[in-house]
Amino acid sequence: MHPPYRSVQSLTFVLIHGAWADTSFWDGVSAELRQMRHTVHAPPYAGHDSDPNRQATHDMIVKSVVRYILEQRLSDIVLVGHSFGGTIIQKVAEQLPERIRRLVFLNAFVLPDGQSVAEQLPPAAQAAFAKLRAASPDDTIALPYPLFRESFANLGSKDQVDWLYSLTPPEPAGPLYEKLDLKKFYSLPTPRSYVYLTEDNVFPQTDEYSFHPAMSARLGLYRLIKGSGDHMVTPRYEPGYVARLLYMGARD
Repeated sequence: MHPPYRSVQSLTFVLIHGAWADTSFWDGVSAELRQMRHTVHAPPYAGHDSDPNRQATHDMIVKSVVRYILEQRLSDIVLVGHSFGGTIIQKVAEQLPERIRRLVFLNAFVLPDGQSVAEQLPPAAQAAFAKLRAASPDDTIALPYPLFRESFANLGSKDQVDWLYSLTPPEPAGPLYEKLDLKKFYSLPTPRSYVYLTEDNVFPQTDEYSFHPAMSARLGLYRLIKGSGDHMVTPRYEPGYVARLLYMGARD
């Protein structure tokens, strides 16, 4: 006897991009998920896309996403965060737990209560980002090409990386250094998944500094989905593959 088979569920995805990106990051993945008959939203947020405010705070970013979900009357959603977007979905979940079906973290930060993104970085990276921030005229951090190429886009060809780098804006620095109160997040029963692209080189992949297991383990009980890929190239150049991984993380 064969095990029961269930066709693809139709889900509502809300996709939250990370730092040094905008909503176009999700264009390919969104198209693939829609081909799979899902509903997809990729809301812009404060300090990014068409918003020129380089002084946007983390709270302003979160309010942008919360407002979008409420204005669109979305419910039973799969809320996906990539990279820095993980911190955003942590805070959105605190405000709208009744509207969220599942949280999915895609190579994303999962902050401990009372800490910031910057505090999760190895000491050498913290020092490098502090220098870049200090040298900025508008309190942003622009990724140097060598860092982007070797850490964020390590699997790409030179042409792919050059194109992606041309689309990489400076990131407002303030939210990366804000310490977040996440006590409520860690009290929520919201189901959660971690999708991990295993060749991501943003972190040195040690037990202390890594997306998995260092970040993912903070989720407590969670579903782990692994696939091959890096931080920026794979989501943009293999969107169908990433869409399938996200669905595996999201489905019942």
